[in-house]
Amino acid sequence: MNWYKSIVAGAFLLSSVSLYAQDNLINSLKNNTSDNSKEGFTFTEVINLGRTSIKDQGSSGTCWSYSGNSFLESEMIRMGKDPVEISSIFTARNTYIEKAKNYVRLHGNQAQGDGGQLHDVLTIFKKYGAVPYDAYTGLAEGQNRNNFSEMSPILQSITSSVAKSKKPTSNWINAFTAAMDSYLGEVPESFEYRGQTYTPRTFADEVVGINPDDYVGISSFKEHRYYDTFVLLIPDNWSFESFYNVQMQDLTDIIDQALQKGFTVAWATDVSEKSFSWKNGVAYVPEKPIETMSSTELDDLFNGPKKEAQITEDQRQAAFDNFQTTDDHGMHIVGTVKDQNGKEYYIVKNSWGETNDYQGYMYATKEFVKYKTISLLLHKDGLTKDMKGKLGL
Repeated sequence: MNWYKSIVAGAFLLSSVSLYAQDNLINSLKNNTSDNSKEGFTFTEVINLGRTSIKDQGSSGTCWSYSGNSFLESEMIRMGKDPVEISSIFTARNTYIEKAKNYVRLHGNQAQGDGGQLHDVLTIFKKYGAVPYDAYTGLAEGQNRNNFSEMSPILQSITSSVAKSKKPTSNWINAFTAAMDSYLGEVPESFEYRGQTYTPRTFADEVVGINPDDYVGISSFKEHRYYDTFVLLIPDNWSFESFYNVQMQDLTDIIDQALQKGFTVAWATDVSEKSFSWKNGVAYVPEKPIETMSSTELDDLFNGPKKEAQITEDQRQAAFDNFQTTDDHGMHIVGTVKDQNGKEYYIVKNSWGETNDYQGYMYATKEFVKYKTISLLLHKDGLTKDMKGKLGL
Protein backbone atom coordinates (compact mmCIF):
# COMPACT_ATOMS: atom_id res chain seq x y z
CA MET A 1 0.00 0.00 0.00
CA ASN A 2 1.10 3.58 -0.58
CA TRP A 3 1.40 5.98 2.34
CA TYR A 4 -2.13 7.27 1.88
CA LYS A 5 -3.68 3.81 1.88
CA SER A 6 -1.69 3.00 5.02
CA ILE A 7 -3.19 5.96 6.82
CA VAL A 8 -6.69 5.01 5.69
CA ALA A 9 -6.13 1.38 6.65
CA GLY A 10 -5.30 2.63 10.11
CA ALA A 11 -8.54 4.56 10.19
CA PHE A 12 -10.50 1.49 9.20
CA LEU A 13 -8.73 -0.65 11.78
CA LEU A 14 -10.08 1.76 14.35
CA SER A 15 -13.45 1.47 12.67
CA SER A 16 -13.38 -2.31 13.09
CA VAL A 17 -13.00 -1.92 16.84
CA SER A 18 -15.44 0.97 17.03
CA LEU A 19 -13.08 3.59 18.40
CA TYR A 20 -14.21 6.92 16.95
CA ALA A 21 -14.70 5.08 13.67
CA GLN A 22 -16.60 7.62 11.67
CA ASP A 23 -14.62 10.66 12.80
CA ASN A 24 -11.37 8.90 11.91
CA LEU A 25 -12.66 8.11 8.45
CA ILE A 26 -13.74 11.67 7.73
CA ASN A 27 -10.50 13.07 9.16
CA SER A 28 -8.47 10.74 6.94
CA LEU A 29 -10.17 12.24 3.89
CA LYS A 30 -9.71 15.90 4.82
CA ASN A 31 -6.62 16.35 2.64
CA ASN A 32 -8.51 15.17 -0.45
CA THR A 33 -9.60 18.65 -1.43
CA SER A 34 -8.97 21.37 -3.99
CA ASP A 35 -9.66 25.06 -3.69
CA ASN A 36 -12.68 26.42 -5.53
CA SER A 37 -13.79 22.93 -6.59
CA LYS A 38 -17.48 23.73 -6.66
CA GLU A 39 -16.92 26.70 -8.97
CA GLY A 40 -15.17 24.37 -11.44
CA PHE A 41 -18.19 22.13 -12.01
CA THR A 42 -21.55 22.85 -13.58
CA PHE A 43 -23.87 19.93 -12.94
CA THR A 44 -27.15 19.53 -14.81
CA GLU A 45 -29.73 17.20 -13.31
CA VAL A 46 -30.81 14.23 -15.44
CA ILE A 47 -32.56 11.90 -12.96
CA ASN A 48 -33.35 12.84 -9.38
CA LEU A 49 -35.44 10.29 -7.49
CA GLY A 50 -37.32 10.62 -4.23
CA ARG A 51 -35.43 10.30 -0.97
CA THR A 52 -35.54 11.47 2.61
CA SER A 53 -33.30 14.03 4.31
CA ILE A 54 -29.55 13.74 4.93
CA LYS A 55 -28.66 12.05 8.22
CA ASP A 56 -25.50 11.97 10.35
CA GLN A 57 -24.34 8.59 11.64
CA GLY A 58 -21.98 10.27 14.10
CA SER A 59 -19.06 8.35 15.61
CA SER A 60 -20.34 4.93 14.69
CA GLY A 61 -19.51 2.47 11.94
CA THR A 62 -23.16 2.17 10.92
CA CYS A 63 -23.04 3.58 7.39
CA TRP A 64 -24.50 0.33 6.06
CA SER A 65 -27.57 0.77 8.27
CA TYR A 66 -28.04 4.44 7.41
CA SER A 67 -27.64 3.89 3.68
CA GLY A 68 -29.69 0.70 3.72
CA ASN A 69 -32.56 2.35 5.56
CA SER A 70 -32.30 5.43 3.34
CA PHE A 71 -32.78 3.02 0.47
CA LEU A 72 -35.89 1.52 2.12
CA GLU A 73 -37.29 5.00 2.69
CA SER A 74 -36.89 5.72 -1.03
CA GLU A 75 -38.61 2.43 -1.75
CA MET A 76 -41.58 3.67 0.27
CA ILE A 77 -41.66 6.83 -1.86
CA ARG A 78 -41.43 4.77 -5.06
CA MET A 79 -44.39 2.66 -3.91
CA GLY A 80 -46.49 5.76 -3.28
CA LYS A 81 -46.23 5.64 0.51
CA ASP A 82 -45.50 8.50 2.88
CA PRO A 83 -41.86 7.89 3.84
CA VAL A 84 -40.90 7.53 7.47
CA GLU A 85 -37.48 8.02 9.01
CA ILE A 86 -36.57 4.47 10.02
CA SER A 87 -34.42 3.96 13.12
CA SER A 88 -30.99 2.93 11.84
CA ILE A 89 -29.85 2.19 15.40
CA PHE A 90 -32.68 -0.32 15.85
CA THR A 91 -31.37 -2.11 12.76
CA ALA A 92 -27.75 -1.88 13.91
CA ARG A 93 -28.56 -3.07 17.43
CA ASN A 94 -30.27 -6.23 16.22
CA THR A 95 -27.52 -6.84 13.69
CA TYR A 96 -25.00 -6.77 16.53
CA ILE A 97 -27.00 -9.45 18.33
CA GLU A 98 -27.02 -11.74 15.30
CA LYS A 99 -23.39 -10.96 14.55
CA ALA A 100 -22.40 -11.76 18.14
CA LYS A 101 -24.12 -15.15 17.93
CA ASN A 102 -22.12 -16.00 14.83
CA TYR A 103 -18.91 -14.80 16.45
CA VAL A 104 -19.39 -17.12 19.42
CA ARG A 105 -20.44 -20.07 17.23
CA LEU A 106 -17.25 -19.59 15.22
CA HIS A 107 -15.19 -19.60 18.45
CA GLY A 108 -14.16 -15.99 17.93
CA ASN A 109 -12.81 -16.52 14.42
CA GLN A 110 -14.71 -13.69 12.81
CA ALA A 111 -14.51 -9.91 12.62
CA GLN A 112 -16.25 -7.87 15.30
CA GLY A 113 -17.00 -4.15 15.36
CA ASP A 114 -19.72 -1.86 14.05
CA GLY A 115 -19.43 -2.90 10.42
CA GLY A 116 -22.10 -4.62 8.40
CA GLN A 117 -23.51 -5.04 4.92
CA LEU A 118 -26.41 -3.45 3.08
CA HIS A 119 -28.32 -6.73 3.06
CA ASP A 120 -28.22 -6.78 6.89
CA VAL A 121 -30.94 -4.14 6.81
CA LEU A 122 -33.23 -6.61 5.02
CA THR A 123 -32.18 -9.51 7.26
CA ILE A 124 -33.12 -7.55 10.39
CA PHE A 125 -36.29 -6.17 8.80
CA LYS A 126 -37.41 -9.74 8.10
CA LYS A 127 -36.56 -11.12 11.56
CA TYR A 128 -37.11 -8.17 13.91
CA GLY A 129 -39.20 -5.65 11.99
CA ALA A 130 -38.53 -1.91 12.07
CA VAL A 131 -39.36 1.14 14.17
CA PRO A 132 -39.48 4.88 13.39
CA TYR A 133 -36.56 7.00 14.55
CA ASP A 134 -38.71 8.88 17.05
CA ALA A 135 -39.55 5.61 18.81
CA TYR A 136 -35.91 4.53 19.13
CA THR A 137 -33.17 7.10 18.60
CA GLY A 138 -30.39 5.19 20.36
CA LEU A 139 -29.28 8.48 21.94
CA ALA A 140 -28.80 9.03 25.65
CA GLU A 141 -30.29 12.10 27.26
CA GLY A 142 -28.35 15.17 26.17
CA GLN A 143 -26.84 13.46 23.13
CA ASN A 144 -27.62 14.53 19.58
CA ARG A 145 -25.08 12.36 17.76
CA ASN A 146 -24.14 8.67 17.88
CA ASN A 147 -20.95 7.77 19.73
CA PHE A 148 -20.20 4.06 20.08
CA SER A 149 -16.59 4.49 21.26
CA GLU A 150 -17.31 3.25 24.81
CA MET A 151 -20.05 0.74 24.05
CA SER A 152 -18.32 -1.23 21.30
CA PRO A 153 -15.26 -2.37 23.31
CA ILE A 154 -17.57 -3.53 26.10
CA LEU A 155 -19.68 -5.56 23.68
CA GLN A 156 -16.55 -7.07 22.16
CA SER A 157 -15.12 -7.98 25.55
CA ILE A 158 -18.30 -9.92 26.31
CA THR A 159 -18.30 -11.91 23.08
CA SER A 160 -14.53 -12.47 23.23
CA SER A 161 -14.78 -13.92 26.72
CA VAL A 162 -17.70 -16.16 25.77
CA ALA A 163 -15.95 -17.37 22.62
CA LYS A 164 -13.01 -18.54 24.75
CA SER A 165 -15.29 -20.42 27.15
CA LYS A 166 -15.18 -24.21 27.07
CA LYS A 167 -18.94 -24.45 27.47
CA PRO A 168 -20.86 -21.18 26.93
CA THR A 169 -24.22 -20.77 28.60
CA SER A 170 -27.10 -18.83 27.11
CA ASN A 171 -26.79 -16.12 29.77
CA TRP A 172 -24.25 -14.11 27.80
CA ILE A 173 -26.93 -12.89 25.39
CA ASN A 174 -28.72 -11.24 28.32
CA ALA A 175 -25.51 -9.51 29.37
CA PHE A 176 -24.81 -8.44 25.79
CA THR A 177 -28.26 -6.93 25.26
CA ALA A 178 -28.22 -5.31 28.71
CA ALA A 179 -25.00 -3.51 27.78
CA MET A 180 -26.66 -2.17 24.64
CA ASP A 181 -29.72 -1.17 26.67
CA SER A 182 -27.53 0.92 28.97
CA TYR A 183 -26.07 2.88 26.05
CA LEU A 184 -28.81 2.85 23.44
CA GLY A 185 -31.93 2.41 25.55
CA GLU A 186 -34.38 -0.48 25.63
CA VAL A 187 -36.35 -1.20 22.49
CA PRO A 188 -40.06 -0.51 23.06
CA GLU A 189 -42.37 -3.48 22.69
CA SER A 190 -44.97 -1.14 21.20
CA PHE A 191 -45.16 2.54 20.28
CA GLU A 192 -47.46 5.18 18.84
CA TYR A 193 -47.09 6.32 15.26
CA ARG A 194 -49.55 8.76 13.67
CA GLY A 195 -52.24 7.89 16.18
CA GLN A 196 -51.90 4.12 15.85
CA THR A 197 -50.16 1.59 18.10
CA TYR A 198 -47.59 -0.69 16.49
CA THR A 199 -45.01 -3.28 17.38
CA PRO A 200 -41.75 -3.44 15.40
CA ARG A 201 -43.26 -6.31 13.41
CA THR A 202 -46.56 -4.64 12.57
CA PHE A 203 -44.85 -1.35 11.78
CA ALA A 204 -42.52 -3.06 9.31
CA ASP A 205 -45.33 -4.98 7.65
CA GLU A 206 -48.09 -2.38 7.65
CA VAL A 207 -46.29 0.96 7.39
CA VAL A 208 -42.98 0.33 5.62
CA GLY A 209 -44.51 -2.53 3.67
CA ILE A 210 -41.55 -3.86 1.70
CA ASN A 211 -40.90 -7.55 0.98
CA PRO A 212 -37.24 -8.38 1.76
CA ASP A 213 -37.35 -11.26 -0.70
CA ASP A 214 -37.83 -8.80 -3.58
CA TYR A 215 -34.28 -7.46 -3.29
CA VAL A 216 -31.01 -8.70 -4.75
CA GLY A 217 -27.35 -8.15 -4.00
CA ILE A 218 -25.04 -7.64 -6.98
CA SER A 219 -21.25 -7.69 -7.21
CA SER A 220 -18.58 -8.21 -9.85
CA PHE A 221 -15.33 -10.14 -9.58
CA LYS A 222 -13.60 -11.84 -12.47
CA GLU A 223 -12.41 -14.82 -10.43
CA HIS A 224 -16.01 -16.04 -10.01
CA ARG A 225 -18.37 -17.41 -12.64
CA TYR A 226 -20.44 -14.62 -14.17
CA TYR A 227 -24.22 -14.65 -13.73
CA ASP A 228 -23.95 -17.13 -10.87
CA THR A 229 -23.91 -16.57 -7.10
CA PHE A 230 -20.88 -16.46 -4.82
CA VAL A 231 -20.10 -15.65 -1.19
CA LEU A 232 -18.36 -12.27 -0.96
CA LEU A 233 -15.33 -12.80 1.26
CA ILE A 234 -15.01 -9.57 3.19
CA PRO A 235 -14.87 -9.28 7.00
CA ASP A 236 -18.22 -7.50 7.33
CA ASN A 237 -20.12 -10.18 5.43
CA TRP A 238 -20.53 -11.91 8.77
CA SER A 239 -23.62 -13.83 7.63
CA PHE A 240 -21.84 -15.23 4.55
CA GLU A 241 -24.52 -13.95 2.18
CA SER A 242 -24.29 -14.73 -1.51
CA PHE A 243 -24.29 -12.14 -4.29
CA TYR A 244 -25.05 -12.35 -7.99
CA ASN A 245 -21.83 -11.94 -9.95
CA VAL A 246 -22.02 -9.80 -13.09
CA GLN A 247 -19.46 -8.34 -15.47
CA MET A 248 -17.91 -4.99 -14.58
CA GLN A 249 -19.77 -3.09 -17.29
CA ASP A 250 -23.02 -4.55 -15.96
CA LEU A 251 -22.57 -2.67 -12.68
CA THR A 252 -23.20 0.73 -14.21
CA ASP A 253 -25.67 -0.63 -16.74
CA ILE A 254 -27.73 -2.05 -13.88
CA ILE A 255 -27.64 1.22 -11.97
CA ASP A 256 -28.53 3.25 -15.08
CA GLN A 257 -31.46 1.00 -15.99
CA ALA A 258 -32.76 0.92 -12.42
CA LEU A 259 -32.65 4.73 -12.11
CA GLN A 260 -34.40 5.13 -15.45
CA LYS A 261 -37.20 2.89 -14.14
CA GLY A 262 -37.50 4.87 -10.91
CA PHE A 263 -35.53 2.55 -8.60
CA THR A 264 -32.73 3.88 -6.39
CA VAL A 265 -29.71 1.71 -5.57
CA ALA A 266 -27.81 1.15 -2.32
CA TRP A 267 -24.05 1.17 -2.90
CA ALA A 268 -21.17 -0.35 -0.90
CA THR A 269 -17.79 0.96 -2.03
CA ASP A 270 -14.20 1.88 -1.31
CA VAL A 271 -13.75 5.56 -0.40
CA SER A 272 -10.07 5.48 0.55
CA GLU A 273 -8.67 6.63 -2.79
CA LYS A 274 -7.17 10.11 -2.95
CA SER A 275 -9.44 10.75 -5.93
CA PHE A 276 -12.45 10.52 -3.60
CA SER A 277 -13.06 13.92 -2.02
CA TRP A 278 -15.85 14.12 0.51
CA LYS A 279 -15.26 17.83 1.11
CA ASN A 280 -15.49 18.65 -2.61
CA GLY A 281 -18.19 16.05 -3.23
CA VAL A 282 -16.54 14.39 -6.23
CA ALA A 283 -15.08 10.93 -6.92
CA TYR A 284 -13.39 9.85 -10.14
CA VAL A 285 -10.42 7.82 -11.51
CA PRO A 286 -7.63 10.19 -12.63
CA GLU A 287 -6.02 9.45 -15.98
CA LYS A 288 -2.58 9.90 -14.41
CA PRO A 289 -1.61 7.86 -11.31
CA ILE A 290 -1.78 9.96 -8.14
CA GLU A 291 1.76 9.03 -7.06
CA THR A 292 3.20 10.50 -10.28
CA MET A 293 1.43 13.84 -9.98
CA SER A 294 3.18 17.09 -9.20
CA SER A 295 2.11 19.23 -6.26
CA THR A 296 0.39 21.57 -8.72
CA GLU A 297 -1.57 18.68 -10.23
CA LEU A 298 -2.55 17.45 -6.78
CA ASP A 299 -3.78 20.92 -5.82
CA ASP A 300 -5.90 20.93 -8.99
CA LEU A 301 -7.28 17.41 -8.52
CA PHE A 302 -10.90 18.47 -7.99
CA ASN A 303 -11.00 21.89 -9.64
CA GLY A 304 -13.33 20.97 -12.47
CA PRO A 305 -13.77 17.92 -14.73
CA LYS A 306 -10.69 15.84 -15.53
CA LYS A 307 -9.89 13.03 -17.97
CA GLU A 308 -10.22 9.55 -16.52
CA ALA A 309 -8.39 6.25 -16.81
CA GLN A 310 -10.36 3.39 -18.35
CA ILE A 311 -10.53 0.56 -15.82
CA THR A 312 -10.38 -3.11 -16.86
CA GLU A 313 -11.82 -6.15 -15.09
CA ASP A 314 -8.27 -7.31 -14.37
CA GLN A 315 -7.48 -4.01 -12.64
CA ARG A 316 -10.68 -4.22 -10.63
CA GLN A 317 -9.92 -7.76 -9.47
CA ALA A 318 -6.27 -6.95 -8.68
CA ALA A 319 -7.23 -3.91 -6.58
CA PHE A 320 -9.56 -6.08 -4.52
CA ASP A 321 -6.99 -8.85 -4.10
CA ASN A 322 -4.18 -6.52 -2.98
CA PHE A 323 -6.45 -4.61 -0.56
CA GLN A 324 -6.32 -1.37 -2.51
CA THR A 325 -10.09 -1.74 -2.83
CA THR A 326 -11.61 -2.34 0.58
CA ASP A 327 -15.14 -2.49 1.94
CA ASP A 328 -15.16 1.00 3.42
CA HIS A 329 -18.52 2.63 3.22
CA GLY A 330 -22.19 2.36 2.28
CA MET A 331 -24.10 5.12 0.47
CA HIS A 332 -27.25 5.55 -1.62
CA ILE A 333 -27.40 6.34 -5.36
CA VAL A 334 -30.49 8.44 -6.10
CA GLY A 335 -29.98 9.89 -9.58
CA THR A 336 -27.63 11.22 -12.25
CA VAL A 337 -26.22 14.53 -13.45
CA LYS A 338 -24.03 15.68 -16.34
CA ASP A 339 -21.14 18.08 -16.04
CA GLN A 340 -20.45 20.93 -18.47
CA ASN A 341 -18.63 18.50 -20.78
CA GLY A 342 -21.52 16.02 -20.91
CA LYS A 343 -19.97 13.38 -18.65
CA GLU A 344 -22.43 11.54 -16.40
CA TYR A 345 -22.06 11.22 -12.63
CA TYR A 346 -24.24 9.47 -10.07
CA ILE A 347 -25.90 11.53 -7.36
CA VAL A 348 -24.85 9.86 -4.12
CA LYS A 349 -26.55 10.47 -0.79
CA ASN A 350 -24.24 10.06 2.20
CA SER A 351 -24.76 9.84 5.98
CA TRP A 352 -22.05 12.20 7.23
CA GLY A 353 -24.36 15.16 7.72
CA GLU A 354 -24.45 18.28 5.55
CA THR A 355 -20.70 18.72 5.92
CA ASN A 356 -19.42 19.13 2.35
CA ASP A 357 -19.78 21.42 -0.66
CA TYR A 358 -23.08 19.80 -1.67
CA GLN A 359 -24.79 19.61 1.74
CA GLY A 360 -24.43 15.86 2.21
CA TYR A 361 -24.46 14.69 -1.42
CA MET A 362 -21.63 13.91 -3.80
CA TYR A 363 -21.07 13.03 -7.46
CA ALA A 364 -19.27 9.83 -8.53
CA THR A 365 -18.27 9.01 -12.10
CA LYS A 366 -19.21 5.74 -13.74
CA GLU A 367 -15.55 4.78 -14.01
CA PHE A 368 -15.13 5.19 -10.25
CA VAL A 369 -18.20 3.05 -9.63
CA LYS A 370 -16.92 0.31 -11.95
CA TYR A 371 -13.56 0.32 -10.24
CA LYS A 372 -14.48 0.65 -6.58
CA THR A 373 -17.90 -0.93 -6.07
CA ILE A 374 -18.03 -3.74 -3.52
CA SER A 375 -21.73 -4.47 -3.98
CA LEU A 376 -25.12 -3.08 -4.98
CA LEU A 377 -28.55 -3.67 -3.46
CA LEU A 378 -31.74 -3.03 -5.42
CA HIS A 379 -35.24 -4.25 -6.08
CA LYS A 380 -35.23 -7.09 -8.60
CA ASP A 381 -37.77 -5.20 -10.73
CA GLY A 382 -35.13 -2.56 -11.25
CA LEU A 383 -33.32 -5.12 -13.41
CA THR A 384 -34.10 -5.54 -17.09
CA LYS A 385 -35.83 -8.66 -18.36
CA ASP A 386 -32.58 -9.71 -20.02
CA MET A 387 -30.57 -9.39 -16.80
CA LYS A 388 -33.22 -11.23 -14.80
CA GLY A 389 -32.96 -14.04 -17.33
CA LYS A 390 -29.17 -14.19 -17.02
CA LEU A 391 -29.44 -14.35 -13.23
CA GLY A 392 -32.30 -16.85 -13.22
CA LEU A 393 -34.70 -14.51 -11.44
